[in-house]
Amino acid sequence: MRVSRIVVALVLVCFVAAFGFAGGEPEAGTVVVYSAGPGGLAEDIARGFEQETGIRVELFQATTGDVLGRLEAEADNPHADVVVLASWPSAFDLYERGWLEEYVPENAELLHEGWNHNNHFFGYSASALGVTYNTERIDDPGSDWGDYTGADFADVVAMPDPAQSGSALDFIAGYVLNYGDDAWDLFEGLVANGLEVAGPNRPALDSVITAANYLVLAGVDYMAYGVMAEGTPVDIYYPESGTVVNPRPAMMTSFARNPENARKFMDYLLSDEAQQFVADSYILPGRADVPAHPDRVGYEDIPVLDLDWDWMAENQSEILDRFQQLIR
Repeated sequence: MRVSRIVVALVLVCFVAAFGFAGGEPEAGTVVVYSAGPGGLAEDIARGFEQETGIRVELFQATTGDVLGRLEAEADNPHADVVVLASWPSAFDLYERGWLEEYVPENAELLHEGWNHNNHFFGYSASALGVTYNTERIDDPGSDWGDYTGADFADVVAMPDPAQSGSALDFIAGYVLNYGDDAWDLFEGLVANGLEVAGPNRPALDSVITAANYLVLAGVDYMAYGVMAEGTPVDIYYPESGTVVNPRPAMMTSFARNPENARKFMDYLLSDEAQQFVADSYILPGRADVPAHPDRVGYEDIPVLDLDWDWMAENQSEILDRFQQLIR
C-alpha cells in the first residue's frame, strides 16, 4: 500500500509538471516570439511580459534575415505567433503573402505618425542611421554623407553590408529615393575612396572601435550610444541632408497557434513598461509620448529623408543588386 501511494504521488507530480497545475489555476500557456533583437531588449521584454501575465515566452533571436529565413523554412508547419524585425520594409512581404493578422494593440493611437501599417504591423521602436566615428582618430568628422569621398577619408570608412543589414539597405533605398542618380554617384565615390563593406551592424561598428576603420556610415545609432555609455571613444552624428529612421516592426502572424497570447504580447509591446525598456536600450520608443533616453538625440531632432516605404520595399532587390555590383 505504501508503495502504491508513492507511485500515485509520483504520477501526480509528473502530471503537475506536464500540465502546470495541482488543484489550482492552469498555466497561462505560451507565446512563440521570433525577434531580430537586440538581444538584451528582447530578453527584458520577454521577462517583463512573463512576470505580468504568467505566459511563458519561447524566444528565438536572430538577425532579420535569419528570422525571415526561418519563417520561410517553416512555411508548411509554422510556429511563430509574433514576429519582431529590425527593418520596416522587411514586413511588407509577410503582409502581401497574407501571413499577418490584423490587430490594433492597446496604445496604438500613441504611435508616431506613420508607424502603423494597415493595422497589420506597427513600429514598437526605431533606430536611426548615423555616422559613428572614433574620437581618438577623427577630430572633424564632417557634416554630411558626401564628405567621405575625399582624400582625408580614404581607406578609413566602413559601412554595414546591406545584404546582411536590413537597416543599411533601407538607408541606401531611402537615399536613392531622395537623390536618384546623385545617390549612385555618392556610393560610387565612396567605393572608389576605399569604402569597406563590413558585415552586419556590429562588426562594422567594431572595426571603428578597434580603429581598423575610423568611421562607419549608416550604422544603427543605438549600438553607438551603448558603447559610448561604456566609455568607448566613439561619437555619432546625423548628416544634415537627412537619414533614415527605421521603425522596427512587430506583428502577429495569421497562423498563430496561441492567438490570444499573441494579442497580449502585442499589447505589452506598447505598454509603459516595455516602452521604457526600449528607451533604456538607447532605441527610439514607438510611442510619441515616451521620451528617448536622455543621453541620445530624440526623434524630433534627427534630420529625416522623405521616405516612401512602399516604393523602398518594392525596389529593394534591384537596389541591392546594383550596390553589390559596385563593391565587387
